[in-house]
Amino acid sequence: MRAFTAGRDASTDDELWIVEHPPVYTLGVGARAAHGPRADSSIPVQRSERGGQVTYHGPGQVVLYTLVDLARRALGVREFVARLEQAVIDLLAEQGVSAARRPGAPGVYVDGAKIAALGLRVSRGRCFHGVALNVDMDLGPFAAIDPCGYPGLRVTQTRDLGVSASPAELGARLAALVAEALDDA
Repeated sequence: MRAFTAGRDASTDDELWIVEHPPVYTLGVGARAAHGPRADSSIPVQRSERGGQVTYHGPGQVVLYTLVDLARRALGVREFVARLEQAVIDLLAEQGVSAARRPGAPGVYVDGAKIAALGLRVSRGRCFHGVALNVDMDLGPFAAIDPCGYPGLRVTQTRDLGVSASPAELGARLAALVAEALDDA
């Protein structure tokens, strides 16, 4: 992502990358040690240049990296965040799940539990990193952290909400919804 973003110019097409990571905690640029992970965790920790605090990534979670030239699209960061959140909200609505934003806490929530986290980095008007949607994963590792810096924040996933679609299916649909949201910019 870093190399792609550094090497792109005004004519480089935007890209959306869908991945699932092996178990890893990532620490954003503002991460504080008090938010974890706890010392007894065997899961690797990776510093990241994205915004935000600490989160967990693992198999069964869709991570959609958004390599988007915000300046070319005349999108501000807040508007881009809102479009990413709305794409997740729309995806979940298609699956019969009601989700919402939470003022002052980026991401998407279902009944107060976080289902999708956002972490972005913008360099020279170009964004990278993106959104992580919990689909069908082991949520246990979240207990060793304060997800996104919020002590006691509950997390959930689509499987526990009755959604049977796989990470691959939801990832592809999420990417399509994000692409549509960008086409409107």
